[in-house]
Amino acid sequence: MTTPTIHPVVLCGGSGTRLWPLSRKTLPKQFAPLIGNKSLLQLTLERLCSLNRDITCVASEDHRFLVREAVDKAGATGRQILEPVARNTAAAMAAAALRADPDDLLLFAPADHHIPDTALFAQTVRSGIDAALAGRIVTFGVAPSFASTAYGYIEAGAPAADGHSHAVVRFVEKPTAAVAESLILHGGYCWNAGIFLARAGILVAALRTHAPDILEACERATAAITADGSFDRLDREAFEACRSDSIDYAVLEKHEAISVVKFNGNWSDVGSWNAVATLHPQDGSGNRLSGNASALRSSDTFIHAPHRRVVALGTRGLIIVDTPDAVLVAGADCAEQVGEVVRMLAAEGQAEATEHRRVVRPWGAYDKLDFGERFQVKRLTVKPGAKLSLQMHHHRAEHWIVVQGTAKATCDGQVTLVRENESIYLPLGAIHRLENPGKTMLEVIEVQTGGYLGEDDIVRFDDTYGRCPSLKARGGDALPLPDAAVAAAAAAASVPVVAAMPVAAPQLAPAP
Repeated sequence: MTTPTIHPVVLCGGSGTRLWPLSRKTLPKQFAPLIGNKSLLQLTLERLCSLNRDITCVASEDHRFLVREAVDKAGATGRQILEPVARNTAAAMAAAALRADPDDLLLFAPADHHIPDTALFAQTVRSGIDAALAGRIVTFGVAPSFASTAYGYIEAGAPAADGHSHAVVRFVEKPTAAVAESLILHGGYCWNAGIFLARAGILVAALRTHAPDILEACERATAAITADGSFDRLDREAFEACRSDSIDYAVLEKHEAISVVKFNGNWSDVGSWNAVATLHPQDGSGNRLSGNASALRSSDTFIHAPHRRVVALGTRGLIIVDTPDAVLVAGADCAEQVGEVVRMLAAEGQAEATEHRRVVRPWGAYDKLDFGERFQVKRLTVKPGAKLSLQMHHHRAEHWIVVQGTAKATCDGQVTLVRENESIYLPLGAIHRLENPGKTMLEVIEVQTGGYLGEDDIVRFDDTYGRCPSLKARGGDALPLPDAAVAAAAAAASVPVVAAMPVAAPQLAPAP
């Protein structure tokens, strides 16, 4: 008998403030390089590829390029459904189910879980197929290893005839410590992993019964969906009108045909720095060290140091997390209160509360190295074959210095190949574009000078990634390009090039 095809759906929402400063609003924990220089999303995608490489992701519009980058790194394929606003798991799962065939067997998995045993995970998921084909919504529970107050619990009832699943008696929300201990002592309970397997049509029917308003809003949002490459954008007006609720509250706690399959492997939702620490081996003094970390006469200390050397001397029970622009030093017993730090910094107007120094873009990334009055220095990394938008700035000029690879630079219609240790000057108001025509990563140091250096001082005339809203009239018609932009675009498509000047050359044009 042929095993039915499982269609994975990854739920990529969540802000991840509990893992600040590594995780922030612009780079939630599922996208941050956390384990072996891989993000939790990439590890999730790699794990799901053992079931099916065609994977649907449901993600925020703001994180679309982070998702696609993780999909590419994991060797997966599939489309990304983009939410214009966050509306929790019920709406995300409804949108994915409505986009699937009613008979499709969908596996919904959060993007931020760590499950090291891929083979056992796949085996456990497949053991839930019979129950799902029988019309039940299958949830996966984790055998608890301690009385956790951070997870919800599932009480498993009588075993089903399939020999793998159990009927769900009830769901228990995150309990107090005393209740958690009583559940463990009672037996028959498992942690709710938030992973579900069901036929698309069964999930839609359950939503229609228990949360018809959510389903109707998602039906309107998916009916007016717009495609952009691998992205499927839900209709903003319809989706914004949707009620925000979790699938547990909206459906599962009210639905009768629910089964649970137990997973007996290691699992973590990586919900705190203490949870991250347990993913690393400890030394004889209880220290857990990651990256460029060292400890001397210290005990029970966790250090996350992916960049520079961080040394703990004589510490006890600390969490130390180093990033290029912020450092967290916390008592291990305060790991669950890191979100309060983020709220404090946000109230103070500190950018580090929500933004990273390194910003991912569809063409690569940029890192803010230094800034001051009237200047800013960035390190740009451009993927092979990628190019930035054709753009101009009203308030700043730029110098591009190539330190690795070869750049193809367009400036007011003239195309120049800029090689390593060469530079090019882009005057204020010049219409320009940076491209990587090579097969290796391009690295450029960008020096900006001017009276205003904000990211919103960009006028785009042409963009591979559909980011030209400033050129759209209110009626939706594209505004005509200025003559210089037309010339620049035409020049970029041809090959006549001139040589760039070396960095130290006296002919380098002066800044205005």
